[in-house]
Amino acid sequence: MHSSADRRLAATHWLLSAAPDMREARAQWAAEGITLLRCGAVFTAVRIRADIVQAAADAEDPERIDAYLKEVLRGGPVFIDTSSQRYYVLVPASMSRLPQWAGSVPGAECLGPGCFLGVPNPQRTEPELSRSYWCAPMDGPGALCSPNAVALLVAYGSHRRSVRQRLVVEAKEDGRG
Repeated sequence: MHSSADRRLAATHWLLSAAPDMREARAQWAAEGITLLRCGAVFTAVRIRADIVQAAADAEDPERIDAYLKEVLRGGPVFIDTSSQRYYVLVPASMSRLPQWAGSVPGAECLGPGCFLGVPNPQRTEPELSRSYWCAPMDGPGALCSPNAVALLVAYGSHRRSVRQRLVVEAKEDGRG
């Protein structure tokens, strides 16, 4: 049995295996809190617009959203870039080859081979302390999100967002009548 600290350290080393230069990546994490990692070899990332995640979680509060993501993605790794308002869900590298992610998925994009991703230091887990942080830190090497759970999250959030938009339009039309 391994402690959570041991699992997180192993996950950090595992993530670094996606770096073009592990030593440089480690130095960037220490100095800047973020480094570029290559998608498509050990993991793929799904980039999801924040409004879709907020609609799925029925929340805008980061703590509530983080708790929701941990629950629906069963603790799989997720981080957010708060300046771009995009969530990044780490999934198995094979996900980029699945037919449903080959085309355009409104509000989400699968970042596979050939893509580089700015990944925050695994120690960054507090929303107030940095621009990019882990909403759901990685629990161990290779502990990724289920592609099906991610697809359901995107579909559910997209549906809820479109329903809300339709209700806003209908309310405005009713107010004019």
